[in-house]
Amino acid sequence: MTPDLSSEFVGIYSPNPFWLASAPPTDRAVNVDRAFKAGWGGVVWKTVGVDPAVINVNGPRYGFWQGDNHRVQGFNNIELISDRPLGTNLEEITEIKKRWPDRALIVSVMFPLDEAIWAECLPRIALTGADGIELNLGCPHGMSERGMGSAMGQAPDLVEAVTRLAKKNTSLPVIVKLTPNVTDITWSAAAAFAGGADAVSLINTINSIIGVDLDQMAPVPTIDGRGTHGGYCGPAVKPVALNMVAEIARNERLGHLPISGIGGIGNWRDAAEFMALGATNVQICTAAMLYGFRIIDDLTEGMKTWMKGKGYRYLTDFVGQAVPHVSNWNMLNLNYVSKAFIDVNRCVGCGRCHIACEDTSHQAIEKIVDTGRYQVRSEDCVGCNLCVAVCPVTECIHMERLESGVDPRTGLAINPEPANWMQHPNNPLNQPVVKPSLEKKD
Repeated sequence: MTPDLSSEFVGIYSPNPFWLASAPPTDRAVNVDRAFKAGWGGVVWKTVGVDPAVINVNGPRYGFWQGDNHRVQGFNNIELISDRPLGTNLEEITEIKKRWPDRALIVSVMFPLDEAIWAECLPRIALTGADGIELNLGCPHGMSERGMGSAMGQAPDLVEAVTRLAKKNTSLPVIVKLTPNVTDITWSAAAAFAGGADAVSLINTINSIIGVDLDQMAPVPTIDGRGTHGGYCGPAVKPVALNMVAEIARNERLGHLPISGIGGIGNWRDAAEFMALGATNVQICTAAMLYGFRIIDDLTEGMKTWMKGKGYRYLTDFVGQAVPHVSNWNMLNLNYVSKAFIDVNRCVGCGRCHIACEDTSHQAIEKIVDTGRYQVRSEDCVGCNLCVAVCPVTECIHMERLESGVDPRTGLAINPEPANWMQHPNNPLNQPVVKPSLEKKD
């Protein structure tokens, strides 16, 4: 059985669920043509605006946070939307769609809150043969200072208004790209839903300063001695994105709004995690910028191999399967007990687990005098698994679930079962939270 990666998202079909997100890699026909030749299932064309086009900086546009191995963990950019005329972009979109009719081609747009502009531009986009529109309500720099991007996306009333404008002036599916620069992503999703959105995509980049040049005393990237805030993306934002996707997916009042997942996706496993949490497809940018369009081979082959091993025939077999298991904290089983155990045959005696536990946790790890290796005192271990995180040896430390009562390894009583006080009706976390109405308006 060969797994089928074909994807359907709000009536838009593509040979696989991997789309390139709206960004520099989708700025022009030559890039998109190369991407489709490589095997990408779809692209979201870099955000277009009204003429005259914006002017981008000609100096460094990107800043990086690199880990100890020099691999980029976080990526910051100060580039604006497309700096080419709208007509030029539309001509190239038309050309690409004719050449690649089986691929998804979505046009990202960012227009002022002026109905005349939407009424003029959206029909022009529809004539290109594009499959859908994505509203860029998330860009946190440059355009937000002009009253667009995240300046709109952070205000639910504006999200709803812009979505209504788009739906009024096009018959194409409208995807609303949400900003993560908010306190509760479901408010933005509710506004998009109320405005008639066909789907949402998230997350857009996070407002950030990646670092400071201590010689020039200015943020990086530095342009003639000055820097500015920009959009943060890359592997480091994945946990933020997963949480926001899950919050929308598990909110039944949002009518199971379709989700296109974005944020730190670099391999098939990342993509599968987003889809398990409710995303129908995924969009990728930073990984393609760092490693090239060839990563599509790893994405598709990796996904197929995993699906075959799990017995999944179609993407729909696992999309959303993790959503029912996402819970509020107060619904966790406080009687569940797990402890850390150290494999003495793998332990190299470095002591990192001991130091971490001794200084910042529960003093549950001790040195074995005769061997110089370490062991866990189960009676003191609370199962936090900090030791697993700091241990440099693969599978040296692992967590084991214990039944209540006595630790079979030591014969000692484990921690007594804690009172499940979080479920007390007077606990503030159990009180209803007042949120904006999720009802669609006429």
